[in-house]
Amino acid sequence: MIRFFPGSRHRSTGENFLSGFQSLARACDAINARIGHAVAWITLLIVVVQFVVVVMRYVFGIGSLNMQQSIVYMHAIIFLVAAGYALQRNVHVRIDIFYAKASTKQKARIDFFGTTLVLLPFCAIVWYGAWPYVVASWRTLEGAPEGVGLPAIFLLKTFILVYVALLAIQGFSMAVGAAYRIFEADDANGAGG
Repeated sequence: MIRFFPGSRHRSTGENFLSGFQSLARACDAINARIGHAVAWITLLIVVVQFVVVVMRYVFGIGSLNMQQSIVYMHAIIFLVAAGYALQRNVHVRIDIFYAKASTKQKARIDFFGTTLVLLPFCAIVWYGAWPYVVASWRTLEGAPEGVGLPAIFLLKTFILVYVALLAIQGFSMAVGAAYRIFEADDANGAGG
């Protein structure tokens, strides 16, 4: 069993504490997995809309600014909403200097401190900066600046907050998983020595 507080004889409190966080982390993982799978379908929709735009333009000589802008909106939505899922699946961009050669416990420490000291503060800063921007957009129901096109820029800007929220909950899940791996390694070392 994992002891949250190594060397403690009263393991049940620490185990329950960690187990509660693990349950919450699993829920965060499930949310991002479901959203990631759902958002993946938008890529198919982008292909279909782009195909229709090309056929309309080059076969029928008809252009549609709304359809062209919808491709940009969908593209933005994919990247913003799927960021948490990409982080969960470890398919994000990682500058790997030390990580590949690190032990399991060292990787867990890098994940824990990277998440708590870099990722979560980044999410807080972006949320803090984006909130007034999104609220102002909603107050005016901001539309296309040219007066033509999709009248829903306020909805698109809202996805900045969705991005931050999904990235933060995935960061929380990663931090909990990393803490679990750190304490598991400590427990294994304590049992062996």
